[in-house]
Amino acid sequence: MSNDSQGTMLDQALAHHRKGQLAQAEALYERLLADQPDHFDALQLLGYLAYQTNRHIMAVELISKAIQIKPSIAGPYSNLGLALHALGQLDKALASYDQAIALKPDFAEAHYNRGHTLKELQQPDAALDSYDAAIARNPGFAAGHNARGNVLTHLRRFLEALASYDKAIALNANFADAHNNRGNTLNELMRLEEALLSYDKAIALKPDNAGAYNNRGNTLQKLKRLDGALLSYDKAIALKPDYADAYNNRGNTLKELKRLDEALVSYEKAIALKPNYADAFNNRGNALMELKRPDEALLSFDKAIACKTEYAEAHNNRGSALKSLKRLNEALISYDRAVALRPDYADAYNNFGTALTELKRTDQALACYDKAIALKPDYAEAHNHRANTLHDLKRFDEAAVSYEKALALNADYEFVPGSLLHTKTMLCDWRNFDAILRKCEADIRSAKKAAPPFPLLALLDSPDIHKQATRIYVDALYPRMDALGTIKKNPKSGKIRVGYYSADFYNHATASLVAGLFEAHDAEKFELFGFSFGPNKQDEMSKRVSSAFEHFLAVGDKSDREIARQSRELGIDIAVDLKGLTADSRMGIFAERCAPVQVSYLGYPGTTGAEYIDYIIADTIVIPKDRQSDFTEKVAYLPHSYQVNDSTRRISERVFTRQELELPESGFVFCCFNNSYKILPSTFDAWMRILKAVEGSVLWLLEDNPAAAKNLRQEAESRAVEGHRLIFAKRMPLDEHLARHRFADLFLDTLPCNAHTTASDALWAGLPVLTCVGQSFASRVAASVLNAIELPELIASTEVEYEARAIELATDPGKLSAIKLKLDRNRLTAPLFDVKLFAKHIESAYEAMYERYHAGLTPEGFEVKA
Repeated sequence: MSNDSQGTMLDQALAHHRKGQLAQAEALYERLLADQPDHFDALQLLGYLAYQTNRHIMAVELISKAIQIKPSIAGPYSNLGLALHALGQLDKALASYDQAIALKPDFAEAHYNRGHTLKELQQPDAALDSYDAAIARNPGFAAGHNARGNVLTHLRRFLEALASYDKAIALNANFADAHNNRGNTLNELMRLEEALLSYDKAIALKPDNAGAYNNRGNTLQKLKRLDGALLSYDKAIALKPDYADAYNNRGNTLKELKRLDEALVSYEKAIALKPNYADAFNNRGNALMELKRPDEALLSFDKAIACKTEYAEAHNNRGSALKSLKRLNEALISYDRAVALRPDYADAYNNFGTALTELKRTDQALACYDKAIALKPDYAEAHNHRANTLHDLKRFDEAAVSYEKALALNADYEFVPGSLLHTKTMLCDWRNFDAILRKCEADIRSAKKAAPPFPLLALLDSPDIHKQATRIYVDALYPRMDALGTIKKNPKSGKIRVGYYSADFYNHATASLVAGLFEAHDAEKFELFGFSFGPNKQDEMSKRVSSAFEHFLAVGDKSDREIARQSRELGIDIAVDLKGLTADSRMGIFAERCAPVQVSYLGYPGTTGAEYIDYIIADTIVIPKDRQSDFTEKVAYLPHSYQVNDSTRRISERVFTRQELELPESGFVFCCFNNSYKILPSTFDAWMRILKAVEGSVLWLLEDNPAAAKNLRQEAESRAVEGHRLIFAKRMPLDEHLARHRFADLFLDTLPCNAHTTASDALWAGLPVLTCVGQSFASRVAASVLNAIELPELIASTEVEYEARAIELATDPGKLSAIKLKLDRNRLTAPLFDVKLFAKHIESAYEAMYERYHAGLTPEGFEVKA
């Protein structure tokens, strides 16, 4: 073939090549090489065509051969670099670009390609230098400005990046990738509406741009326009069905919409497309955690970590799954790994603290919360958790400050307003009390998560508010779970299997009431199981309680689901929750349906608001028959008091003196040994009027914390009562505490939350208790107890009557003496302290529940006759 013919054929091949007619161009290049194997242009152009068609090894061979023929021409070195880059041989690619630039220093495209390789080698600063060099050689190089912007974005120099994208677009207004990348930078700058405009422009220029739709979805998600985000992800996936990132992001949006099952499907599709997709495994785990499937979530986090060993977020989330499964020491290891990988990881420090709190390692927990807050001062959740821990430590003044900080950072923080108010009542700090309480009440009526239910029992005498608050709380934290499936109906057997569930099977107020019941149960009819998820204390009461059960199981290290499954496997017929919604409760056990019949008893004086709790044990005083609608449970009425009492409690023989107890040598002694949070301003007002009416009288209170004592004395003085007339009793062992009751003349009860165990303590010690009955369960407990010991004359129906009766008894020694004699006479004859009689009545209630269940009937209220 003549030179002219070769030249004509080369021109034809180039024309096809430029038009994208690659097959035709390739055929002509091959004909040229068949005629002249060392044809430089044919070799290097066919090599570049091979690179374009992803035949990278062939490209390297052809271009290298061309370079051997003419080693002083720059262009082939740049193209060789492209092929080597595509093969992952980045160092060789870099060397090839360097050779091209050495031969032709103003070779803008080689500088540009060199930047790409440096960027992939994680050398962004060097890459930026190369892009700058490319632009310096060719200021109109739009792709160079775009690439420069990408590196600046990586370096988080977003404003500079934005300027580079703007320059690229100014040079080429139809540069779709530059519009898309500009949107990404605006997204990082939180200029979200502008970002959307850039993505829309990119899509208008390139309607099949799946990446722009995905990025648009991410921005819409940030704007909380979640339905729009879903549409964008769906469009990205329609354009690119194997787009794993879009499936993952779609899952995140569905999770935020609480469409958790659909979110799982999206994450699983992302993982199917990209089996080592660590982020998708991690996000899948988060969705499973929200679905309360922590065991499956743990497996997902493990997969994420297997894909990306140093994945701090997955280690943190793994810790949370382990914590949910009550594998607390393992959780600590995961949190420790997370903060080792990311020393500035505030969330991991916060979670670390919650696990340490559960392990009662409170000093270490506080250190973790402090670290989280130091890293992230506006971290409301860490302030809240810090407050909870300080509250548990009875450092109430510090706890209040932390709750206030959490609310200052997030005024709508769930349940914190009620926790703050409860803490302030522990301190008897009543500043702005009425205003805060009214706001809390209004928020609950509006279905807001304003307060945990328990504090409200002492704050409001409103059964409808109590019910609303418990429903809100239980729906948020303990919804019904169906993971274990429908509970199996066991055949009727010789004995009814009753399980009692509590964290308080040790020297605790609940145990002091109920221990005798466990011992008095009829072993011929009932098989007893104790499920203890509290501290492993080997004190006198824990030994007594555990020995009263035929089966005593320490389950504190098991998850709610594991305990529910174990209960089912043991064939528990009736599960009795002794905790309700108090501290250290495990309502999740009952949400999983641990037994066919589930009962709330003793620990929580109100409705649990949980539709899966079938019955509540009560009497007609604490729940009048016309107030059953205030309870989600069906009411099982006992004939005397719902409250069991132990008639074997020992009263110490220790002899105190009034001086030793800091009581005056003479004068009437009113007392109230209730916790300080039960003392509300209205009750205190009544007490101060009583003190003023009874000359020389004093009020003897339990010193729950020094701040409360100080505040109460100040409140007394503000009501014209000398502060020294309030005397505070230190805590002491129960038997000695009972003994010192002898030095009090009359126990004044609180409203709306009465004395419960403290009322029984006083009556057992021979001290009359004066109460005022309210509307709620908690405000009627002392009346129930007094009724069962046949002292109705100590039950006032109004606050005016309550005050008048207190003054009357303090100023008429004969009347008070008669009541004390009656109390002494009734103590061992009336039903209140007859635990054997009580056992028969509650057993009758259990039998009725059991028979109704086996008859295929739904729970219904009933009354046990005396």
